[in-house]
Amino acid sequence: AEHQHTRYNPLRDDWVLVSAHRVKRPWQGQLEKPPAEDVPRWDPNNPLCPGATRANGEVNPQYEGTFIFPNDFPALQPDAPEPDDSDHPLFRAAPARGVCKVMCFHPWSDLTLPLMSLAEIRAVIDAWAELATELGASYPWVQIFENKGAMMGCSNPHPHCQVWASSFLPNEARLEDRTQREHLRQHGVPMLLEYAEQEAHRKERLVVENADWLVVVPYWATWPYQTLLLPRRHVCRLQDLSEGERDSLASIMKRLLIKYDNLFEVSFPYSMGWHGAPTGPHLEEDCRHWQLHAHYYPPLLRSATVRKFMVGYEMLAQAQRDLTPEQAAERLRSLPEVHYKEGNK
Repeated sequence: AEHQHTRYNPLRDDWVLVSAHRVKRPWQGQLEKPPAEDVPRWDPNNPLCPGATRANGEVNPQYEGTFIFPNDFPALQPDAPEPDDSDHPLFRAAPARGVCKVMCFHPWSDLTLPLMSLAEIRAVIDAWAELATELGASYPWVQIFENKGAMMGCSNPHPHCQVWASSFLPNEARLEDRTQREHLRQHGVPMLLEYAEQEAHRKERLVVENADWLVVVPYWATWPYQTLLLPRRHVCRLQDLSEGERDSLASIMKRLLIKYDNLFEVSFPYSMGWHGAPTGPHLEEDCRHWQLHAHYYPPLLRSATVRKFMVGYEMLAQAQRDLTPEQAAERLRSLPEVHYKEGNK
């Protein structure tokens, strides 16, 4: 806990430097602007609100639950042309096609996931699973991700996520496919199933748990309060979850996100996303090495205004963190599960 050391991340086949003593150093660097607390519930000029007009001239319906629409500025399009042939192995290109969608969680702009009801969160989970099934019928990879907060590059405070389906396996997917496949070959059990069992037993990095799920600060965490959300049983894809597992997922997500907000009493920024077995042409393959999981990557380190920067050594050598995963887990675990905005109601 007091001395620097490195930890191995078997999921990414890399290492992280842990330097717990560095969190004590004085900070005279960048101070972030806390998120606005006065977000209007409905704004006719916000393109994600019900009834608002988007950049392409389309008018949103008066939706009352989740709302899914094609991204008006997609990074991937289904009909992109083939790149030119390369004349040298150092200048390679490959086709990239896909579909990008935006999904609004709720019609209210001032209601983030931790403040939504369990039924409303369950509706989000069901919509995720439907999109994963629909897009995964033809595309090899469906990436569901949420960027929350301006600090994580989110340009709109309305609660929403994105879903990008691609004709290729992205880098992180290919890496996790390789490491999980190799672990199953060597040890005869899916890596993250074994890992979840170990963490449930050890408990030192456990944040929250229920009958179907657990959330840990992973042993190899890079970001200060990074967490990993894991099912207890072997599940390959989001759409494979049972009705009961979806209900308990809504519950554990709400508990985790309330703790995040309570840590610094701010709407906690993060990037999160689901990883599961590849789809499309891979649906007929043996994907037993995969275990469904969600990554949460929040940047805040010391307060609502001091973040962790991945620069210098991290960019040029390897990842480094300023407090141990055990310290981060203990702090998150000890936080109340009633949201600070609702504590006096």
